[in-house]
Amino acid sequence: MILPGAEPFFLPGGSHGVLLVHGFTGLPAELLLMGQFLNAKGFTVLGVRLAGHGTTAEDMSHTTAEDWFDSVRDGYALLTGAAKKISVIGHSMGGLLALMLAMEEDIERVITLAAPIFISEELNIRLLPPREEVSGVFYPKARRKLKNVPAAVNNTYRKMPLVCVHELLDVIAKVKINLAAVTSPTLIMHSDNDKTADPKSAQYIFEHLGGDKNRICRLKKSGHLLPVDCERDYVFICAADFLTAEL
Repeated sequence: MILPGAEPFFLPGGSHGVLLVHGFTGLPAELLLMGQFLNAKGFTVLGVRLAGHGTTAEDMSHTTAEDWFDSVRDGYALLTGAAKKISVIGHSMGGLLALMLAMEEDIERVITLAAPIFISEELNIRLLPPREEVSGVFYPKARRKLKNVPAAVNNTYRKMPLVCVHELLDVIAKVKINLAAVTSPTLIMHSDNDKTADPKSAQYIFEHLGGDKNRICRLKKSGHLLPVDCERDYVFICAADFLTAEL
């Protein structure tokens, strides 16, 4: 059963469609405010729910990186029926999946929000046990207490399946070595105060993309959750401007 408020959302608008992809253990509601902002600007918006997300952590433990990416592919296929051109915006792991989609499809623009090529050392990812030792093992997550956000944003999983952390690392590895295949104009947004995705990830992505119409936007006050953090209005404006800019 999908958690209340964790459903995908569709906001019909103009001929430019925007696919929104949430992050690891997240849910579509994290991008709802951004979707509503872009829809008000005339975009058709689809916020997808990745397989195993927005239900239970046990559900997620049975999914893989390929399942998550298939959710993005499905969203793209649906959106092609409602828009002539499609851009994709992804938060955190969703940003990596957005880049993967641009490796496969003709994407108008890509925007990554705090996409991790490097995980912050504070998270001690080096202590992750081997994949064969973590089946059925979960790690606790702190409860969110964000204000002025959709209620579901604070109702994310209270634990994460460690086997899926290995799947996330696989996504990072795949994107890291294939960035040159992304030729769509790309905006990389990242906060210097991000304690989850190391801020040096942004420069790495920028330097290894295949296209030459890319930009970096660095923030100072936000943490990792750019679409719902204190600078979200600026994030939304920068995204909308990039989607419509003459490059």
